[in-house]
Amino acid sequence: MISIKDLEFSYGDHHVIKGLEIDLSEGEVHGILGVNGAGKSTFFKLLYGLENSDKGSIQWKGGNLSKKQSFLLETSNFFYPMITGREYLGLFPGASSIINQEDLESLFHLPLDDLIDSYSTGMKKKLAIMGMLKADREIFLMDEPFNGLDLESSRVLVLLMERLKKDGRTILVSSHILETLTNSCDQIHLLRDGVFAETFGKDKFEELEKDFFKEFDKSIRSRLNRDQ
Repeated sequence: MISIKDLEFSYGDHHVIKGLEIDLSEGEVHGILGVNGAGKSTFFKLLYGLENSDKGSIQWKGGNLSKKQSFLLETSNFFYPMITGREYLGLFPGASSIINQEDLESLFHLPLDDLIDSYSTGMKKKLAIMGMLKADREIFLMDEPFNGLDLESSRVLVLLMERLKKDGRTILVSSHILETLTNSCDQIHLLRDGVFAETFGKDKFEELEKDFFKEFDKSIRSRLNRDQ
């Protein structure tokens, strides 16, 4: 279990994460849902260790969660210039215990011997996912992984998450498209005002949609009807 206690983080005077506490079960897919600016990316960076919290702890298996145990797939991925896709994958020397290299390449159909500089946004996302799988960690943190993917590749990613879960891996995934989370997650955690306001199991996903959009719809409708 990933146990997070009293987690706080600020950018200057702006408090992004405010005493956040949650326990995340292992071997499940956890969706992280929130409006833009809710702190989803910051939360992932704190888990992975790219940012240091002002306060609180992130524990896993009796110790602090480390980069050796997790992998962060960021929304926008960094690639060294003037290297090929195959050279990028060579930065991850291990072999995935989930899927072999040949099958991994056939899933995404990338021109791995071409320079990454020539890749489209979607191709770069697929390459980053391949690198993540080669890294073969116990915890996968996926920040908006569906961004830039076409319909076929999005479905491949959903099935890959299903396979990782069967192997006992723990996955945290964020998305601004609610349907991508309801189709792939065991639980969805609603991040609001720097804390997890509520957790929804599969039997409550319909209720989640109503709750998530309720305040947003109210605000938008008041503006649309202001001059009537």
